[in-house]
Amino acid sequence: MTRLDTITEPRAAKSAQTAAERFGVMERQELKYTPAVARETAHLYERVRNHIPEIEWPVYAPYVHAINRIKKERGAAILAHNYQTPEIFHCVADIAGDSLQLAREATLVDEQIIIQCGVHFMAETSKLLNMEKTVLIPDAKAGCSLSESITGADVRLLKERYPGVPVVTYVNTSADVKAETDVCCTSSNAVAVCESFESDTILCIPDEYLAMNVARQTSKKILTWKGHCEVHERFTAEELLAYKEADPTIEIIGHPECHPDVIAVCDYSGSTSGMINYVKDTRPPRVLLVTECSMASNIESEVEGVEFVKPCNLCPHMKRITLPKILDSLLYMTEEVVVDPAVADRARLAVERMVNLKN
Repeated sequence: MTRLDTITEPRAAKSAQTAAERFGVMERQELKYTPAVARETAHLYERVRNHIPEIEWPVYAPYVHAINRIKKERGAAILAHNYQTPEIFHCVADIAGDSLQLAREATLVDEQIIIQCGVHFMAETSKLLNMEKTVLIPDAKAGCSLSESITGADVRLLKERYPGVPVVTYVNTSADVKAETDVCCTSSNAVAVCESFESDTILCIPDEYLAMNVARQTSKKILTWKGHCEVHERFTAEELLAYKEADPTIEIIGHPECHPDVIAVCDYSGSTSGMINYVKDTRPPRVLLVTECSMASNIESEVEGVEFVKPCNLCPHMKRITLPKILDSLLYMTEEVVVDPAVADRARLAVERMVNLKN
């Protein structure tokens, strides 16, 4: 009898070698910053030169060059969340945006392979809307504190406790949770989703702070769950007031996943796309974005005359996505996102209701 471990490793090695050879990519350590690579990525470096020192670009450029070439040959589209680092957001992404934008765009791409540069629930959402396509995430361990705060079993218990009450679930959740949901929402449409129901009471889960901020904008009774974003919960009203005291002209823009006390001292509150549009439309001289700090760098590359003050709270999960991992994902088709069809059928309904809601 042949032992399994005597054939698995050689086959895997052969598969990896074949993929690298097929796409003409050398081993990671041998990727070269050649004159051709420099020339063909020069226009991309212009987008990020304020965030990546020129001396460091030769490290990034070979990956950017290889990824952009191979994704075309593979027939792959790269979707990137606004929290991705500039070299991903500006140099390899085909589509960038917030959770709602990416969910909508995932249904429109022609490519049969989707590389989701974000966290796992985003890749899972793309899969729900494209079950016939291959959806990959460069690092399957890119999780989310909100998603991990609640399970499908928790939602079933809530429905038993509050029979007949509509369940509005933040898109930052697993497919198992979405499958128990009436409709999903994002930070950009949570109020509209809650108000789309005739019921006077709504379960808005799992982000407690988002639900509390929704409650301030609607007459409906909003029931909450104690889930929090580990990035946004670190901001405090006291620190923002200190910025205001130091410079009364600064505009503070907050994300609804922050505590209501934080939102109360902000000049504007909205989803990541809403925050981006606000900066582009109003062009405040100085602005502080109360969210994951990579987004400030990404917007800064697109607007002139705006100074960004950056209280740098990073999402450790988003930062698991890197150029080398994206390249590996393209070469070796890893990590594939799979959803149980029985769960997917129910979860998809909640996501489609969100995507189709006019707001």
